[in-house]
Amino acid sequence: MSVEILNGATITSFVKDEEAFTSWVKKRFATLDEDQDGILSYTKMMKELQCLRVFRIDTKTDPDEVSALYFFMFLQFDRDSNGVLDLEEFKLATKRIMLAVADRLGLSPLQMILEDDGFLKKDVEWESTKLLLP
Repeated sequence: MSVEILNGATITSFVKDEEAFTSWVKKRFATLDEDQDGILSYTKMMKELQCLRVFRIDTKTDPDEVSALYFFMFLQFDRDSNGVLDLEEFKLATKRIMLAVADRLGLSPLQMILEDDGFLKKDVEWESTKLLLP
């Protein structure tokens, strides 16, 4: 974990860099696809959704309610309704989630504790490479 400063523009810029974003999505997909079958089941994707901390959950929240929310999200991303996500569906889902987070953060800089393998950390790393370029 590390403490970083970022805002919504950091995330949006990373998502708009098609080459960098696609490369990261492919690596993340491969990491989640532990059995290398080329698809992500709800169980595999649930881990990712929990890491993204899309929902603000307190200790009083019913775990079944949380599971139902994650399952509903998964269904929204399963565009062909086959019960799994392929790489393109995962990419689109990741993009939608990241842009929603960016929108929520806004343009004010925030100091956050980030997980080393999380998407926000990747955004910050990507932005710092752009700042170093002439």
